[in-house]
Parts: sequence; C-alpha cells; structure tokens
Amino acid sequence: MPAPALILDDVVIHHGHQRLVAVDARIAAGEVLTVMGPSGVGKSTLLAQAAGFLAPAFTASGHIRLGDVDLTRLAPERRRLGLLFQDPLLFPHLSVGGNLAFGLPASGGRRNERRRARRRRIEEALNDIGLAGFADRDPTTLSGGQRARVALMRVLLAEPRAMLLDEPFSKLDAALREEMRRLVFARIRARGLPTLMVTHDREDAEAAGGQVIELAPQPQG
Repeated sequence: MPAPALILDDVVIHHGHQRLVAVDARIAAGEVLTVMGPSGVGKSTLLAQAAGFLAPAFTASGHIRLGDVDLTRLAPERRRLGLLFQDPLLFPHLSVGGNLAFGLPASGGRRNERRRARRRRIEEALNDIGLAGFADRDPTTLSGGQRARVALMRVLLAEPRAMLLDEPFSKLDAALREEMRRLVFARIRARGLPTLMVTHDREDAEAAGGQVIELAPQPQG
C-alpha cells in the first residue's frame, strides 16, 4: 500500500531574526521534491526540521505532515522517515549483514525462527542490490558504490513511510552517481515513498523527475 503524501505546510525557518527558508509543498507517494540552492540558503536546515533534528539556533513555524499525521511535534524516531546522507555511515564494527539487520524492525516468534527470518531477509536484500553473498563482509572492504547500496537498503529495510535525501550522490564519481540515481529513484517509485531531496546538482533533480524548488539567499536585515 503506497505511503500517504508528505506535506510541508507553510514551513518557515528563521536563524535569529533572519528568515532562512519558506516552503509550502505537497509530495505525493512515489514522487521526489528537489530543493536546490547554493550553500548557506537552508537546504539541509529544512531537511533537519523534517527529520526532527533542527538545531536550537533555529526557530521554525508551520507543520510537516505525513497524510493526516502531524510529524512536527513527534520525536525523530516516531516519524518513520528514512534518511540517506552524502556518506553511507555504515557501522564499522558490524558486518554488511549486521548493518542491514540494524535496520530491520523487531519481529515476533521464537528466537531461532527470528534469526532465520532476519538472515533470509538480509540475503534477499543483498541479492536485490547485486551484492549476494556479501553478508559477512567487512564494510571497509567495499567499494564506494557498494557501500552506498548497502546504506540505501539499510534505510529501506526499516520500512520508512517517506524518504529524506541529503546530497546523497555528491561523493560518488560520475558513473556511480548515475547508477545510484537510477537505483534510489526506482526504489522510491516502487515503494510509493514521498521524498524530499536537497542537492546542489541539477542532474540529481532531472533524474528525480519531480517538482524543483530553488532557494536563494535571503536579504539581510
């Protein structure tokens, strides 16, 4: 069943007395809203507000909704938003399979049954991203593209209801950027996840294929 729309209802963010961001938008299931602009205009600040991590130096008004649910006052862990960053941020002390298991929701049943079910889901997930047999690998032995794919699948295994993408392709080389764009946006469409992406790269926006909002520096004073 597709996720409901992600709605940015008259969201305005200030830094002190300076208005930084003002966005009013609706992101339908499976669509990507791209927010673009130079450094310092508040792209990542908007993402932090959506995720529930806005720094105390900023103040925000308006509401962020997922369907009928107002996320604005919910704790970050209750928002069920999947976050994908510039860096894969894999846990170095866990295997590839251990990293994926971290994203899996808790399940019922006997302990051995739970373990087998989790292992099966991890193997299916790795096969889905072309990394079959990698469950026991050390993340530090993976290439940049492989780490990015594992990070994406870890987010998806947590069963988010919407996605937030923070410059997710910026640290990949050109060939890998194109590959990961196809993979990420295909999974977003297939799972019907409304997605908010911030980026400097217009090719990211073109690949996403959705609405684009361009932020400009606000006048001082």
